[in-house]
Amino acid sequence: YKVPVELESRIEELAGVVVVGNPKGDVTIAEFYDLNCPFCRRASADIAAMIEADRELRVVLVPFPVLGVASLQAARVELAVIKLATPTQVMAFHRKVYAGRGTIDGKRALAAAKDVGLPIAKVTAAADEDSITDTMLSHVRLGDALGLQATPSYIVKGVAVLGHPGRKALEGIVAAIRRCDAPSCDGK
Repeated sequence: YKVPVELESRIEELAGVVVVGNPKGDVTIAEFYDLNCPFCRRASADIAAMIEADRELRVVLVPFPVLGVASLQAARVELAVIKLATPTQVMAFHRKVYAGRGTIDGKRALAAAKDVGLPIAKVTAAADEDSITDTMLSHVRLGDALGLQATPSYIVKGVAVLGHPGRKALEGIVAAIRRCDAPSCDGK
């Protein structure tokens, strides 16, 4: 469904989002995800493969912790990682945290941060800052305003895609945007 331009434009103004892939890429996908969403785990692998295959793709990762206490704990750590690390380190953390099975909580997120070489004392201190709570609230409020009822959800060229449609479908949307400047070229 179509999303209001003023809401879509607010995504990149949020604290705690990170751009991965090509920062000057020709197509942007904003992904709202929860670290405890099994579909987000699959989406993470697909997005990483798309970034690897498409050097012009720009992805904005938006932590969207909506699936309970463990998600909130993990998001605090992830937002601290985003605050302290480079986009490449954030993507490494993102892939590492999804590598295992089961619930991702604060402890598991800290282990992933350590595994990618981040100083745990600094990550823990940043995760405990009040600003992290404010950041999480702003992400959830914007996701709610955008009508995102599922994780992952994507915002691409004014359209919300609820749920993970799979890599092939996302690549089709990217190709359509390049071809006709819209997520679908039907009728164009």
